[in-house]
Amino acid sequence: MKKRAHARGRSHSKRPISKRPPSWCTYTPDEVEALVVKLGRQMVPPSMIGVILRDQYGVPLVKNITGKSVTEILREHGLESSIPEDLANLLKKAERLKKHLDVYKSDGSNKRALQLIESKIHKLAKYYKSIGRLPEDWSYKAAILSAG
Repeated sequence: MKKRAHARGRSHSKRPISKRPPSWCTYTPDEVEALVVKLGRQMVPPSMIGVILRDQYGVPLVKNITGKSVTEILREHGLESSIPEDLANLLKKAERLKKHLDVYKSDGSNKRALQLIESKIHKLAKYYKSIGRLPEDWSYKAAILSAG
């Protein structure tokens, strides 16, 4: 039986429907941008900046208020990381799996999981190179080439 995403209920957050800032949000675009820059200077990743603004400041969606996404604001202020956040997370995950496989060499299911993660890394790297977000000479060295 194949598992699907969100097959076990619908209890996840939903984005606001309206593209305009809600009437109860009292922050101006400049204030929201200043908060994003402040959190960016503290080295908070963009995904966490959105969560912090939502939970602690009551900002439903940065783009609806400022007209720019969190990463666009960080890029304008020179706070964007050299490697995109999704790619960096995959690299960390692959590194953890490599350490695990150094200890448990015969763990076949995690060898396969590492192959899948590395495939995602290569796919994302190819995309980011094509849009100019990564330098053309950037490369990732695969740890395991065969399920062996």
